[in-house]
Amino acid sequence: MSSSPEKKTESYDDDIGAVRSENGDRKVLRPEVRQAAERQLVRKLDFRLLPTIVVIFLMNYIDRVAITAARLKGLEAELGLTDIQYDTVVAILYASYCPAQIPSNMVSNYRRSPSFYIGTCVVLWGLTSALTGITKNFADIMVCRIFIGLPEAAFYPGAIYLLSRWCTRKELAFRSAILYAGLLVSNAFGSLWAAGILGNMEGKMGISAWRWLFYIEGAITIFIGFMSMWLLPDYPNNTRWLTPAQRHLAQVRLAEDAGEADQDSQEASIFEGFLMAIKDPKVPLFMLMCCSQLLGLSFVDFFPTLTATLGYSTTVTLLMAAPPWILATISTLINAWNADRAGERFFHQTGWWWVVMVGYIISLSTMTTPGRYFSMFLMTTGYCGFTLTLVWVANAIPRPPAKRSAAIGLVNGFGNLGNLMGSYIWKTNWSPQYHQSMIIALWALAFASFLSFLVRTMLVRENKRMEQQEMDLMHGAEHERIEEAARLEGITLEVAVRRRKGFRYLY
Repeated sequence: MSSSPEKKTESYDDDIGAVRSENGDRKVLRPEVRQAAERQLVRKLDFRLLPTIVVIFLMNYIDRVAITAARLKGLEAELGLTDIQYDTVVAILYASYCPAQIPSNMVSNYRRSPSFYIGTCVVLWGLTSALTGITKNFADIMVCRIFIGLPEAAFYPGAIYLLSRWCTRKELAFRSAILYAGLLVSNAFGSLWAAGILGNMEGKMGISAWRWLFYIEGAITIFIGFMSMWLLPDYPNNTRWLTPAQRHLAQVRLAEDAGEADQDSQEASIFEGFLMAIKDPKVPLFMLMCCSQLLGLSFVDFFPTLTATLGYSTTVTLLMAAPPWILATISTLINAWNADRAGERFFHQTGWWWVVMVGYIISLSTMTTPGRYFSMFLMTTGYCGFTLTLVWVANAIPRPPAKRSAAIGLVNGFGNLGNLMGSYIWKTNWSPQYHQSMIIALWALAFASFLSFLVRTMLVRENKRMEQQEMDLMHGAEHERIEEAARLEGITLEVAVRRRKGFRYLY
């Protein structure tokens, strides 16, 4: 007995941009259910993706900067570190962390399971963090710091890239800010957490309190890493806990947002995205801008040390380090929410660096406790601007995904060289004023502001060029992505072309 294959029919509706077919995707694309279905999809993603990456990022920075809190409780003396050796221990993490981000992000674009990849990296850096507690000398802790930088490199640029595979241009900034709030909260509550451990665990089981700090934080990170393998999504086409209709809708949303499908051409190699990114003049500017701003914001790795210049005990110093970061967290979320609503990037990023510059000027002008402490609140708000840097990169280099992924890795990887250089400008012999440190940081932020203005100027010019671009100039790989967008949305190629011409860069 034979049967003929089932015939599927489609009809095109120009007004609603929908395909009315016999498959399960039809209900998602119908106008009366599309809006509700999209809200349900975004809510489902936000519920699992955002809390997971926030917690991971919290542990990422707590593990990375635990060494600054441990310094206040005898780490240097017990390991016999000199000042230059301690600065090298702080800086060496970036020697592996920075270059590893570029290949990591390139690989993540071609992996079908970023949830497993990111989760594995979290487990590995948690294990390395815990092993820091058994170090005996300078060589031991150097090895741990080098190896903790490798798996940590996968997370932040990888998380931003993963968000960009799910969020539209006007959703990305706020959700990235929620992610970065994990870092800012870690600076606040990491200090409180460290104060509790360092204040209560000294000598327990014959172990120094600073060693307990690494054991406890490392064990928690390992647990979170295993959980994240289950909680995080993969990509819109293969996330296991979404229905087929939801996966299709997730792809359609991004295709509508940019006017072309969020996918690479069939023949694209793993290195093609890197070559495309490095040839784009915006990418080197973003790289220098990120490096310069992170040099200007490098106080973050020395914040407990700066707070200690106010003259209080270790516990009080760590407690006083928390409120400025709480303010920065709130400001970051409000700033990013407004940036999404306004569709603007330059002032929402660069304006906060100017606030930091005012903070440095106040600190250069006074050593009074109220003035210095107030300036620390202003300094922490600089991270409101940094939160938008990779978001702006994703907005300015949206397609194809391989290029976007490589660009994010390049910008954040090269940018963190600013943190490496910053590890050496907050010298102990410049304390307690740190005037030289602040002057270097101030000029770095001024240079970053200039580069940011150049990027904005380039994007304004490119938008004007797109307004004059003729439809028939689109061909090759770009034409393939527009054609795929038309297929996903169930519209004709002509309508997809018209929507593509509606795309503009956010600046």
